[in-house]
Amino acid sequence: MGEPFEQESFGATTVYFGERRGKYPHGNSLVVRGKNETVVVDPSLGLVAREPAARPRADRVLHSHCHEDHIAGSFLYAAAPWHFHEADLPGIASLEALLDLYGYPEPIRSAWAKTVVERFHFTPRADAHAFRGGDVFDLGGARVEVIHAPGHTRGHSFFRVEPDGLVYLADVDLSSFGPYYGDAWSDLEDFERTLALARDLDARWYATFHHIGVIEGREAFLERLARFAAVITDREARLLAYLSEPRSLEDVVRHRFVYRPQDPVAFADAVERRSMSLHLWRLERAGRVERTSPATWLARGR
Repeated sequence: MGEPFEQESFGATTVYFGERRGKYPHGNSLVVRGKNETVVVDPSLGLVAREPAARPRADRVLHSHCHEDHIAGSFLYAAAPWHFHEADLPGIASLEALLDLYGYPEPIRSAWAKTVVERFHFTPRADAHAFRGGDVFDLGGARVEVIHAPGHTRGHSFFRVEPDGLVYLADVDLSSFGPYYGDAWSDLEDFERTLALARDLDARWYATFHHIGVIEGREAFLERLARFAAVITDREARLLAYLSEPRSLEDVVRHRFVYRPQDPVAFADAVERRSMSLHLWRLERAGRVERTSPATWLARGR
């Protein structure tokens, strides 16, 4: 502790930046202060790393979704109510329920359980509250509206803060890595619908949990969003090219389409398997790939 961290205010909203603008495992937490209540959104390791006197207070805690980095600082607010979208709410009830959300096989599951407890301070909360898309938290002079934005998880949500004209995009983080849909509770086509929804969001400020921080202006936001969304198209194009000869799912996993081959990520194979299975299934439905055996696929026309 003791390292200075940045923060910046946008009306009633203050963004508490994590290390390197919220580079994973850190993130950028939001605090929205109204006349009657203050809410903290996605308490991160950046809040944990601050001196206690520098941490914001909270009357309640809102979570964009139930992932380890977005709940890492929630234990600091044990006395406040915690809120999740109803679709992600089961994940905070117990460690086993959270692990089911990721869907990693053993021995990764057990190692990840240790990580989320020791590094990310996972604390089960059976009394957490559910919200839905369209719900509004009226803080007195400031309001936070929930926008359900699934794909990353089933319950992943944006938050619109008024009158600040700020939309918090959570893990639609506009990074060069692109969309992450590699967990058991992720869905590629839901994520694409969320990206279409995001294109219609008109705001002055767009905030992300990782990497970017805050973007001003719709034009700059749309440019970043287009590059972010294009990663999906690129992955699929590379997959089709790779299927110029029959390949199994395990071939695809080893080739790496989400992570680089040299990336030392313990759960990379699990993420590749889930992510690229979603691509394979939809390419097969669309008639763009065909099975040459029960376990291998080939691009049509090859």
